Amino acid sequence: MSTALVLVLVVVLVALVFEYINGFHDTANSIATVVATKVLTPFQAVSLAAVMNLIGALSGTAVAKTISSGLIDADVLVVGSQALICALSGGIIWNLITWWYGLPSSSSHALIGGLIGAALAATGNNLDVLVWSQPAEVWTQSQGIFWKVIIPMVSSPVAGFALGLFMMGALLAIISAMNGSGGWLARISRPKWINATFGKAQIVSAAYMGFAHGTNDAQKTMGIIALALIGAEAAGTLDNLPSWLAFMHPGDSDGIETWIVVTCALVMAAGTAAGGWRIIKTLGHKLVKLHPIHGFAAETSSATILSMAAYFGMPVSTTHSISTAIMGVGVAKNPRALRWTVIQKILWAWVLTIPASGGMAWLLYEGVVLMGWD
Repeated sequence: MSTALVLVLVVVLVALVFEYINGFHDTANSIATVVATKVLTPFQAVSLAAVMNLIGALSGTAVAKTISSGLIDADVLVVGSQALICALSGGIIWNLITWWYGLPSSSSHALIGGLIGAALAATGNNLDVLVWSQPAEVWTQSQGIFWKVIIPMVSSPVAGFALGLFMMGALLAIISAMNGSGGWLARISRPKWINATFGKAQIVSAAYMGFAHGTNDAQKTMGIIALALIGAEAAGTLDNLPSWLAFMHPGDSDGIETWIVVTCALVMAAGTAAGGWRIIKTLGHKLVKLHPIHGFAAETSSATILSMAAYFGMPVSTTHSISTAIMGVGVAKNPRALRWTVIQKILWAWVLTIPASGGMAWLLYEGVVLMGWD
């Protein structure tokens, strides 16, 4: 087995490690509210998230294609195994740091930052290696960092907050109108009935959230693995694969094979079961106290944003959408109920994610060069 092939296998392994960490780092976001409201136990929520993540991951590959071909200019740099290992490692280090402190930062942006940092290091800081903007007649088909990263990075938190605020406000208005009408409508608008009704409804919204998370987050690591295999195929590294590794040949121009999709989804589910409780506590308890109706509104709002982004191939952050949806719900409920000191820490983690993970990946690649492994 050649050294080049070993490096490709290492990329796949490190990518799956990233996906595992993404599981207990980001997937925790998708089940935080349903656990915090005590509608489901952590085990039940994890099981539901695992199944819906898998279904969501199998539903499309638009985001994976963006990661594998929409950010780095292949004419300037054919991304090698060393660069991908450094990119993933930068994202992993940052995810572990923020997980340790219970901060729901974005694994999506950590991965993108790592990819940018490693690509810059590999080209001697040549900014042309990055696909900045490739506008199309239909803006949703535009490619590049501006369209696929920067715009979603700004718009998805704003949309999450606005949709959470609107949905919670609408629900409260409906309940208030029912309560004021008297009769049986007033009886079923009492807190006991509302909690029971939305406790059941939140199971549906949690499943929707898990599905939406799978359509977006699970695909990012798929894109990295596909990028590694496409590059290896082009370089001839996969020409003499052992028979037991024959499945690694990219089967079409996209290179997103079913084994990649299923493996990433299963590994993410395993990571969720392993250690997402730290971030569940931050989102489910520390931002604002949640009841089933609040969890339903936040999950439905966030899942809608994620599903729309996945449809257009935009790798948006589950963390940003669910966090801001919870904030929007909290403002509709009572602006004073929000813990602004916690929100401040989360915002700092968001701002620092891309430069921090990118800087770590850049330093790692420079270290690889110094050791003569490039």
